[in-house]
Amino acid sequence: MNALSFGDMAQSALLRRQNSYLKTEMSRLTQELSSGQVQDVSKHLGGDYGYLTEVERSLRVVSAFRTSATEAAIFTATMQNALGFVGDALKGMSIELIAAGTGGLSGTNEIASENARSQLGLIVSSLNANVAGRSVFAGVETGGKALGSADEMLDDLRTALTGTTTMADVEAVFDTWFATSGGGFETSTYQGSTQSLEPFFLGEGERVSLDIRADDPAVRNTLKATAMAALATDATLAFSADVKAEMLLQSGQTMLGAQDQVTTIRAKLGFAEARVEEASTRLASEDSSLDYARNQLLGADPYETITQLEETQFRLESLYAATAKMSQLSLMDYL
Repeated sequence: MNALSFGDMAQSALLRRQNSYLKTEMSRLTQELSSGQVQDVSKHLGGDYGYLTEVERSLRVVSAFRTSATEAAIFTATMQNALGFVGDALKGMSIELIAAGTGGLSGTNEIASENARSQLGLIVSSLNANVAGRSVFAGVETGGKALGSADEMLDDLRTALTGTTTMADVEAVFDTWFATSGGGFETSTYQGSTQSLEPFFLGEGERVSLDIRADDPAVRNTLKATAMAALATDATLAFSADVKAEMLLQSGQTMLGAQDQVTTIRAKLGFAEARVEEASTRLASEDSSLDYARNQLLGADPYETITQLEETQFRLESLYAATAKMSQLSLMDYL
């Protein structure tokens, strides 16, 4: 009976092919052990990608909602901080201005008016708050500031007040400038849009609206009262002592009402913050569940992988030993 045998070149090719296969297996198993996921997904799932595709689609959707919720959380926190500063400023100034307006002391009036001038700049700055370059109180016009500078506002009002001598005239100018459609506030100070920010999506069919802008009546009344107090003792306007006192008193009283309005807005914003926080918690839970499901589909069993890795390593070492043994054969030894 004739025995089959391989020639030297055939044996060499066979050994190289076997060596390449075992090295590839070693690399695959090592990668699966480190990553925890199988490399040949099609083989692992038996060619059925349906459930995996749905899980990955859901993961992408949840990721988008989480990003939106994170942005909403940052916007609401920024808005809350800005409005908190405005509310505190109103609380402090209203008491000081009412006291100055009823006290009748010129020195006190000058100090209260100067403080209002400083606070006006700070209030405008706080309402021009932005998140990553996006203005939060300018509606959909997020690329620019919500309000022009406090100095420009005072300059415009100073011009409008020129020639006024009575408190009734002063009130008429401020009412027209701040409250009238097309007045000075809308044409020169407010630089945002009349359209509020687009809602932030927190899930399928769930969204939260942050429709707070710097042209809100609460903001207008805040700026109106603060600007009136700031200009009460303005040297160029030269109001009488009685008008100065009336302006300071009126400013303080208006601030009390504006403070209540700001508090109402902050309460509404707090409700939105709570919704965003609840949605963030829910989305994080959904993301974890979907990620777990994906890992269950694609995960490589570490114990099985280690066993296969050890077996492949043993086979590779045996192949190296056989190759070394065969390389030492010679015709003389055979004879």
